[in-house]
Amino acid sequence: MHKSDLHSYLKLAREGLVWKLDGLSEYDARRPLTPTGTNLLGLVKHLAGVEFGYFGDTFGRPHGESLPWIEEGAEVNADMWATPDESREEIVSLYRRAWAHADATIEELPLDAPGHVAWWSDDRNPVTLHRIIVHVLTETYRHAGHADIVRELIDGSVGRRKNEAMPSDDETWWRDYRDRVEQAARQAG
Repeated sequence: MHKSDLHSYLKLAREGLVWKLDGLSEYDARRPLTPTGTNLLGLVKHLAGVEFGYFGDTFGRPHGESLPWIEEGAEVNADMWATPDESREEIVSLYRRAWAHADATIEELPLDAPGHVAWWSDDRNPVTLHRIIVHVLTETYRHAGHADIVRELIDGSVGRRKNEAMPSDDETWWRDYRDRVEQAARQAG
């Protein structure tokens, strides 16, 4: 039960992240909206590598995918943005293949299965499948939060799907709410 709970939350986070790309132009899916270059398609590309690494390499389960952006000598942060030659479809498809590979690892191994994360220090190794699921789950939700903000900056879309669980979809309500928050910040400052 614990493994299936963790796994279902991971699946939910993945789907929410990919949904953030729906309806966007190529430019909007790729454009950096923070001083550090955070962009939606780059987050998806990054997490594809994360899942292949943690659920593949860590447990000796080769994935067979070419990930040149994480190889020795690759440009720094090359996993955090899409080149013009990398299509959205290719990156999303790669992420979905990473899901399938990770899902097979999660389904086939027990939570206490041992693994080794080559890029972690010795004091953080060995690891278990449980620890890796929790690690990837938290990293995925962290980046899904980044995606929430980036998507809102692009076109105002919020929530996991179609404004789900948001107090209102009325622009006037949100403008008034934001103004109240700004006023409170100014009064406190």
